[in-house]
Amino acid sequence: MITIKQEHVASIPVLHIAQEQQQLAPLPLVFFIHGYTSAKEHNLHYAYLLAEKGYRVILPDVIYHGEREGSIDYKTRELKFWEMVVQSIKEIGVLKEEFERKSLILDGLVGMAGTSMGGIITYGALAKYPWIKAAASLMGTPYYQHFANEQIKALSKQGIRLNEQEIQMQINALAEYDLSVQMDSLKQRPLFIWHGEEDNVVPYPYSKKFYDQVQALYQTKRENLAFMSEKSVDHKVSRSGIQSTVEWFDKKLV
Repeated sequence: MITIKQEHVASIPVLHIAQEQQQLAPLPLVFFIHGYTSAKEHNLHYAYLLAEKGYRVILPDVIYHGEREGSIDYKTRELKFWEMVVQSIKEIGVLKEEFERKSLILDGLVGMAGTSMGGIITYGALAKYPWIKAAASLMGTPYYQHFANEQIKALSKQGIRLNEQEIQMQINALAEYDLSVQMDSLKQRPLFIWHGEEDNVVPYPYSKKFYDQVQALYQTKRENLAFMSEKSVDHKVSRSGIQSTVEWFDKKLV
């Protein structure tokens, strides 16, 4: 039986999913992060499939989402996108320490995955944390600074007024988490990339470009890098993409 527990870990609301008989045993752990305007509950299908394979899965709510949404309005949340991304990366570190302290992680096996904003957060976490053993980014982009600049242009077209100096400071601060400018930090760790070719939210070319660039760093471990794209698919992960994500961890986080 798969159990789903609502918990607060270091004040962060999470769903904790694992096989009932293994709840208190050390297990390989996967953090799975939801997308923008979504919530932790919306990724339970990934968690269930991973738990069936013997993984502990932790689904946190990103700040200003789900249980943490509060009364934030559309404009404010749009402007706080990168604040949410960076805070989530930091919170993954906190969560990992808590589960490590409780001896619930088997042999340091920690994986990371996410959809859309969660896929973006996954790339930043890979840049920050060498202890992530395997990852999957679905509909994400590692090009933090470039994507942030594109978002600013889009917000300006919507008539949202921005403080140019503050925005530039925020973009400069993203360099620390921008995997596209520190690809060597991957160290040939297993990475699965999925993207629909008709995605108009996080454009598909980001994933294809990154895959093309990073292949050279995986020359001695080509099996640790996988790229899956699907024609006529927009900003929604297909069933085959979901299954491939689960299979990736089943092969690589062991």
